[in-house]
Amino acid sequence: MTKIKFALCQMNVIDDKETNLKKASSMIENGVNNNADFIILPEMFNCPYSNEKFIEYCEDEHDSTTLDWISNLAKENNVYILAGSIPEKESGKIYNTSYLFDKSGSVIAKHRKMHLFDIDVKDKITFKESDVLTAGDEFSIAETEFGKIGIGICYDVRFVELARIMAESGAQILIYPGAFNQTTGPAHWELLFRSRALDNQVFCVGVAPALNKDANYHSYGHSIVTNPWGEVVAQGSEKEELILCEIDLNEIKKVREELPVLKNKRKDLYEVILK
Repeated sequence: MTKIKFALCQMNVIDDKETNLKKASSMIENGVNNNADFIILPEMFNCPYSNEKFIEYCEDEHDSTTLDWISNLAKENNVYILAGSIPEKESGKIYNTSYLFDKSGSVIAKHRKMHLFDIDVKDKITFKESDVLTAGDEFSIAETEFGKIGIGICYDVRFVELARIMAESGAQILIYPGAFNQTTGPAHWELLFRSRALDNQVFCVGVAPALNKDANYHSYGHSIVTNPWGEVVAQGSEKEELILCEIDLNEIKKVREELPVLKNKRKDLYEVILK
C-alpha cells in the first residue's frame, strides 16, 4: 500500500480534559468520514501547554482515561491514530509522550520527547520544559502496513541527527506532533519541516494545536505535510481545522533515484554513532 490519506487534527485545546477529548473524538470521526487511513492529534492535545498543567493533567499509561479513549476510537473506526502527546507520569517523573495506536486499538509505538524545550528568546518568549518534564532516550520507529514511520515531538524536529537516524532505519514518514509558538512558528516551522523532508528524502508531518488566544501559550498552528522534494503539499492556518492530505510513497523512490543524496553520502568520512 503506497497511498496514505492523513487527517491532521488541528484542534483548539482548552483547560478541560473532558472537553478536549470530546473535541479530539469529533475531529477523529470527521477524519474517518473523509476516509482517512491515519489520523494525527497535536502535541499535548488533552492539556494546556503549561508546566503547571503538565503536573495537573499527567496520567499513568496503565490507568489513562485519555489513552483508553483513543484506543477505543482506533478500534471502533479501524484506523491508525497517533495520539499527539500527553503528559505521562511514571515513577515520580513526567514525560511528554506520544502513542501510536493501530487499527485494533493496540499501542504499537511510544515516543518520549527526547529534546526538552528550554529556550529564552529575549523580550519574546521564555519556556523551560525541564523544570517539570524528563527527557526520553529512545528512538521511536513504528512498523505499520504502510511501512516504517518515525516519531518525534515538536523541538525534536530541530535535531538533524534524529531525523537521519530514523530515515536510515527505514522510516519513510517522519511525524512530529508539535506546538510551536508565535515567535518560533513564523520563523522556523515550515522551514524545519521542509528541511527534514528534503534532508532525508521522506515525507514529514507536523500537527499542532490551533491558536487559542485565551491561553497563556499561543500555538502557531499551521499543521503541515512536506514531501521528499522539500515541498509543502498541505498546510493549515492558525484556526481550528481538519487538514486532509493524501501522499504516495512512490515519490520517495523517484526522488532518491533522481537525486541520490543518501546513496552519495561519504560514509567513509563521517557517521552518526549511537551510544
